[in-house]
Amino acid sequence: MAIKKNQICAICGNRFTLTEGLFLRDLSDLLQEQVLKTNSYAKESSFICLKDLQKLRISRMQTIIDKDQEIDHQMSDKLKKELAKDTYVIKNINDTVYGKRTKGQRMADAVAKFGGSWGFIITFIIILIVWMTVNIVHLFGINFDPYPFILLNLFLSCVAAIQAPIIMMSQNRQTDRDRFDSENDYRTNTKSEMEIRILHEKLDQLNEVQWPHILDIQKMQIEVLSEIENEIQSLKAENKPKRERNTRHPHSKE
Repeated sequence: MAIKKNQICAICGNRFTLTEGLFLRDLSDLLQEQVLKTNSYAKESSFICLKDLQKLRISRMQTIIDKDQEIDHQMSDKLKKELAKDTYVIKNINDTVYGKRTKGQRMADAVAKFGGSWGFIITFIIILIVWMTVNIVHLFGINFDPYPFILLNLFLSCVAAIQAPIIMMSQNRQTDRDRFDSENDYRTNTKSEMEIRILHEKLDQLNEVQWPHILDIQKMQIEVLSEIENEIQSLKAENKPKRERNTRHPHSKE
């Protein structure tokens, strides 16, 4: 008994049996939307053959993949453009501050470095003790600055008057270094912030868009496997009565 092909595909218009396709209402929402876009006359009771269903699924999967790849390319191009900007050029502080010092600036840095060390304090204390001891005890008959050490007070005042502006010069250079350092940190932080922001966008794209798309593709694959399994079961059911008839009425050769 021949199986009647009484179902007309809404896409190709050919006739098929009931097992060679699905109705529009049995498809997923995405496939229904895709069929309705291309066939405005289609209804929920419309029949779609398996061949056209495969084409629809492949077209849908290819559209999803192309869209995700386009978004990934856009984000990668955006990241490359941001990294290529001159605002991300990081400068070496040692080259910008210490590499262009004059002799006077190097001398001011050396004086400030020595003046703020324990070596300077200990040396100065020793000089003061020797100075006062020599002038009090009259060692070797020397008494060039008797008590109350007016010459020593003048010497200390001169040292303080000269040392203070030299230290201020070095501090000004340190201020310039801090300014360069802050600017460098700002550029580094800006670069890191932009990279992290784009990485967050990529992660959001992956979690909110690409993963659902992957799940949709997997659902389509499961639907295809289910249809293949149903078709195999139908073929087995059709072949089973034939085998039973053949076993009941074997052909005999006489």
